[in-house]
Amino acid sequence: MKHPIKAVGLVSGGLDSMLAARILLDQGIQVLGVAFVTPFFGDEKARRAAEQLHIPLTILDITQDHWVMLKSPRYGYGKGLNPCIDCHALMIRKAGEWQEEIQADLLFTGEVLGQRPFSQTRPSLRAVEKESGHLDRILRPLSALLLKKTKPEQEGLVDRARLLDIQGRSRKRQMAMAEGYGLKYPAPAGGCLLTDPIFSIRLKELFSHSPDPPLREVELLKAGRHFRLSPDIKAIVGRNQKENEFIEKWADPEDGWARVIGYPGPMVLALGHPDKPEDWERFAQLCLTYSDAPGDGVVPVQVGQGDRRWIIQVAKLSKEVFREWMI
Repeated sequence: MKHPIKAVGLVSGGLDSMLAARILLDQGIQVLGVAFVTPFFGDEKARRAAEQLHIPLTILDITQDHWVMLKSPRYGYGKGLNPCIDCHALMIRKAGEWQEEIQADLLFTGEVLGQRPFSQTRPSLRAVEKESGHLDRILRPLSALLLKKTKPEQEGLVDRARLLDIQGRSRKRQMAMAEGYGLKYPAPAGGCLLTDPIFSIRLKELFSHSPDPPLREVELLKAGRHFRLSPDIKAIVGRNQKENEFIEKWADPEDGWARVIGYPGPMVLALGHPDKPEDWERFAQLCLTYSDAPGDGVVPVQVGQGDRRWIIQVAKLSKEVFREWMI
């Protein structure tokens, strides 16, 4: 009895990866989805997509490999701090390892020729193949007819005549296909934090002071207002209760912290080593300034580090005072 052809597909949760899977499902191919998680993107959209497609989904955490790659990508960054070519190559390499482990027949992605000016040109797609170690083996069903025939096509695993020739940034054909399949899909933006301008600025600033920061400091970039109070001290100010809890979750016992006594206010974390009285006073003033305490008189602010706890009496300042330190 002939076994069904098995295809491993990178499922981001976006429209293109869903359609690529559908095209192969229509050929009777068994599709197995794979998605990845790092501090910069998760698997929520991929899970929803897999449910719609009725395909199994494997989640791979590639944080450590991605972190190493991010600090020195061979093909550089996009507009933000997004190393898209190197990132795609890493994902395909990891998906290929899993494909070999489960003895699947082919590997595919939802990439569309010309859709992204940096990472989906012909040279970029070829660079991804070479870097991933899967030269001529990556099937891209949406643009296959515009690309060189892959080995899965040559081997008869896929009917090339039933693949597509989509290219460019317009998504009209994909949207029409989605409507025909009854697929619901998210907006194309917002998938990776490394494309977010504010997050990218914060990460670049972190790298400029710490070339190899711990990953928890990267997690902390996701919440609060950030201030560089000195070359060695950065403060993070929570903007609401949810952010306060997030900051507290990622705090280290040796971090400095501050909270206003008697009034609602932020959790403020100090990364670094504030050791001078003026450092702690500025830190306490920052905490008070972003609290709901009145602006007249002095207010007690509790600060701490490790097993130490003490109170600093400070006056509330204008937020403009701290603008020059905001990241």
